[in-house]
Amino acid sequence: MKRLLRAGCSQLLAREAGLRARELSAAAAATTPRRGPWPLAFLAASGSSPGASAGHGAPCRRGSQFNVPPSALFVARPVGVCSMMKLPVQASAEGLDAAFVGVPLDTGTSNRPGARFGPRQIRAESAMVRRYNASTGAAPFDSLRVADIGDVNVNLYNLPDSCRLIRESYRKIVASGCVPLTLGGDHTITYPILQAVAEKHGPVGLVHVDAHTDTGDAALGEKICHGTPFRRCVEEGLLDCSRVVQVGIRGSSYEPDPYKYCRDQGFRVVPAEECWRKSLVPLMREVREQMGHKPVYISFDIDGLDPAYAPGTGTPEIAGLTPAQALEIIRGCKGLNVVGCDLVEVAPMYDVSGNTALLGANLLFEMLCVLPGVKTACSERGLCSKE
Repeated sequence: MKRLLRAGCSQLLAREAGLRARELSAAAAATTPRRGPWPLAFLAASGSSPGASAGHGAPCRRGSQFNVPPSALFVARPVGVCSMMKLPVQASAEGLDAAFVGVPLDTGTSNRPGARFGPRQIRAESAMVRRYNASTGAAPFDSLRVADIGDVNVNLYNLPDSCRLIRESYRKIVASGCVPLTLGGDHTITYPILQAVAEKHGPVGLVHVDAHTDTGDAALGEKICHGTPFRRCVEEGLLDCSRVVQVGIRGSSYEPDPYKYCRDQGFRVVPAEECWRKSLVPLMREVREQMGHKPVYISFDIDGLDPAYAPGTGTPEIAGLTPAQALEIIRGCKGLNVVGCDLVEVAPMYDVSGNTALLGANLLFEMLCVLPGVKTACSERGLCSKE
């Protein structure tokens, strides 16, 4: 009986949330002057009954066929299932232009574990991220169909098997024509993701932000861990080595020239010292020229930032990049043929403030904003046609 009562109450609460959201939306439509060509949003409550393709309620729309994050003016941020930006949840990437994907794996971590909880915390903090990029004018949710497609079901007891599961999952995602935006997870996950991406696009360029090059050969006799993904990628021909840039690299090392391998492959390595106290806009101008129009993958390790800004990570290094520089790097990728992105190594338990995950959520939103096809809301009359 108690179970039945609890189930009934939960359904009533969800129904009441949906009714309340519609009441508020109707009230706003009656009292708020319209600005721009779009009707006011019909905001489905996150707790409402799931549809056929959504995990928690109908897609939130505003005069278009695209999914839109609900406004906190009508739906309280703590309400509903925890998805990326409170977007609808789908079981697959079919029909999507871009998708947020969680890979909760930290079995490849060498120092402090905990990145397996990164996707969950990033999603929670992403409730603060809104629909438009007010700084760049990017309007991704008016341009692309985007949803959260959940997590890859990794094997926490077997790292090679986890890589297989990730690779197989991403094959399906990229085969559907969807661009994956990944919530990590430690940096091991980029290796199987790039295996799947390169199967479709061939060797890709790489914009890699990190404190470490992650090009080690082995650790404790193991070839697969979060310090080795890009060496494995080089060995398998997944990267176009003439179009690889690593930014923010720093820290002590076991070798007198720790970047020799990278430079021997043709990578451009930009140490953190070369980024101190300066804008990275000129650097990114050079990076765009280097990348050209061929496919590019963005891999952003949160430890590329200084631990003063992002303490919640497993292998922090002092004197890193600032959040403003992180924005310059990602925004500097606008116009590139970006075919996938990841944000890795957020380990929430080392930052009780939640700011590391909040930063990660915002950086993922910035990555979404630079994807091909994202238009600019350049005026109240509509979207610019330029990408």
